Amino acid sequence: MENSGGIQASLAGRYAAALFDLACAGKSIEAVETSFKTLESALNQSPDLKRLINSPLIGRNAAAAAINAVGTALKLDTLTIKFLGVLATNRRLRQAPLVIAAFRAMVANYRGETTALVTTAHPLNADQIKALKAKLKTRVGRDVAVDMKTDPAILGGLIVKIGSQMIDGSIRTKLNTLAHAMKG
Repeated sequence: MENSGGIQASLAGRYAAALFDLACAGKSIEAVETSFKTLESALNQSPDLKRLINSPLIGRNAAAAAINAVGTALKLDTLTIKFLGVLATNRRLRQAPLVIAAFRAMVANYRGETTALVTTAHPLNADQIKALKAKLKTRVGRDVAVDMKTDPAILGGLIVKIGSQMIDGSIRTKLNTLAHAMKG
């Protein structure tokens, strides 16, 4: 793995690189990925969990104990629970979403995939995601790992970001373009 720049230059990138190395050594990349998906889902659904990772008022030991309990309740793998405990002890829980994104990018690179951030108004089903991956693969020329995000504000359609390239097919953008064109 290259450490010359990019992801590894950031604080979250350094934590993600350390976790990636441990996951590779322990052959648990898939387990950590699954745990991170579960954690992200929990973060999106629980305001209390968001407060836990973002609050500077919670002490190191209390945050570590709480995140350990959360990890156990969510049935996260052991490596991920220990890693989150290290983040809590080092007062870096706030970096968890960035670490997750950096870890995913490293895994995609390791597998020879490109990562696409896809924003939709409503969650896509498995068949739609599969079709989207196939379309993106033909466009990019390699396998594509899809990071899904929902944002009802786009009204419909998709926004796909692959590296520095962005494809905005959202209804919100189309309506804004039409409104701008009608103004003259």
